[in-house]
Amino acid sequence: MNKREEIPFERKVLNVLNGQSYDRPPIWMMRQAGRYLPEYLKIRKQAGGFLNLCYTPDLAVEVTLQPIRRFKFDAAILFSDILVVPDAMGRNVRFVEGEGPRLDPITPDEINNLKNIDAIEHLNPVFETIEILREELPKEVTLLGFCGAPWTVATYMIAGKGTPDQAPARLFSYENETAFEKLLDKIAVFSASYLILQLQAGADAIQIFDSWAGVLSEKDFTKWCIKPVNKIVKLVRDVIPDARIIGFPKSAGLNYQSYRELTQVDCLGLDWSVPMSFARELQKSGAVQGNLDPMRLLAGGSALNEGVDDIIENLGNGPLIFNLGHGITPQTPIENVEQMIKRVRG
Repeated sequence: MNKREEIPFERKVLNVLNGQSYDRPPIWMMRQAGRYLPEYLKIRKQAGGFLNLCYTPDLAVEVTLQPIRRFKFDAAILFSDILVVPDAMGRNVRFVEGEGPRLDPITPDEINNLKNIDAIEHLNPVFETIEILREELPKEVTLLGFCGAPWTVATYMIAGKGTPDQAPARLFSYENETAFEKLLDKIAVFSASYLILQLQAGADAIQIFDSWAGVLSEKDFTKWCIKPVNKIVKLVRDVIPDARIIGFPKSAGLNYQSYRELTQVDCLGLDWSVPMSFARELQKSGAVQGNLDPMRLLAGGSALNEGVDDIIENLGNGPLIFNLGHGITPQTPIENVEQMIKRVRG
């Protein structure tokens, strides 16, 4: 399975990851396929369970394509979920309507029993989805694969759900440091294989989501966020040396700088709290992505225009992928998305 290709046409998001700048940056949105779209809600109901949607290629392809058809974004991101990795590793992952993901909390003794990369075939439907998408997407649209960072995935595996400050995972790391390190290493190795197969199936680039990076101290950030992501990057590039990788350690604050330097990602995804002066400094070392507050998109009007203009004025001269500072909220009006795109593209 190897769908990577020589690209004779312009994929702007991929070009930015290679260091190119544009007068008006390419644009996509995190969670751009989702509950704010009526066409998504129809497919979601048809699929039954959320994991059924992720593991049914025809349906996953359809919801991935929906925002591309409607908004002509410059990138499509695979419709899936970060928790398919622990699902493939043998944990009991399920999604409860109105509550979100649930897992059986893992104990230190159970870490040794996690399935290894031999279980990667569990994710074959995801690779099939990517192969179909590469055929059906407009040729100029960059196709992004992704995974969750080991720290963020581990927080769900330990708590059994998302919690405001991920206290269960932080406590686990202090009380069972050796076991926790082993857990993150297992997730990193499995995730690297997963990303390699996504790239070989036809993804142009990949993003690593570390949604809970911001709850850690500087020392723990280095140990639990930077170190395992660096391992993923190295393992992927051992197989695919030119792999282009976006890292998104949400709410990392000043740790963004060391994250870029030590993980060797090509692009930093920035949340909306990053000061523009700091974002400009980060951009001197390579591409950045972001970082509109999703609440500005929800509000629309002048608040949205001001947010867009601030990003373009401050970051538009360097390699920039315009995006939100986190995922779009389900309540966001479609006309606000249209307003944002028009403003970005001028």
